Amino acid sequence: RAEQIDLAVPGRNGAPGRIIVAGAALEIAPADRVLVTGPSGSGKSTLFRALAGIWPFGRGRVRVPEGARVLFLPQKPYIPVGTLKDAVAFPAASGSFSDDAVRDALRDCRLESFTDRLDETQIWSMLMSGGEQQRLAIARALLHRPDFLFLDEATASMDETLEKQMYALIAERLPDAAVTSIAHHPVLAAFHRRQLNLEPGAGGMRLVAA
Repeated sequence: RAEQIDLAVPGRNGAPGRIIVAGAALEIAPADRVLVTGPSGSGKSTLFRALAGIWPFGRGRVRVPEGARVLFLPQKPYIPVGTLKDAVAFPAASGSFSDDAVRDALRDCRLESFTDRLDETQIWSMLMSGGEQQRLAIARALLHRPDFLFLDEATASMDETLEKQMYALIAERLPDAAVTSIAHHPVLAAFHRRQLNLEPGAGGMRLVAA
């Protein structure tokens, strides 16, 4: 639950600058499916960063159920240098998951060609295409099984068919997870039950139910 969220861009000398999102509020229930839309530059990704607790320019309150597992997948996922198993397991230690579980997650995400390379050390972010990196991040989600999953254009480098397959996979494998997405492709609306739009309002963009 987020209440009275005001978000600003960075100003001079590290101080908050212009308000871009004003008075935002939302509540995400277990197993909810929420699509967040709005014009480019309206503050969608900034809102997600605030929900993650990593945006310092603003004010408001974000409440997360005690013990809830929360996972954010950005458009360009962080992939550490190390073994492929390290990369898929991140942010957990690679020993948190069996080799078979990691291979199954990779196969589910159409990364079959990598299943025999779990112990290989590479700069995977340079070896993999943008779409492959995004599918690796979804494989992470399948392994971590979060209670709340946030996807910030996390399938934007895939073609439409792959995007639909990945969202269908999430719905099938993580039926109890609350999934909140930022996405621009209309086809993904079918995988969400409700929509919130960032629209111009007094003092900044306002989050409005569609």
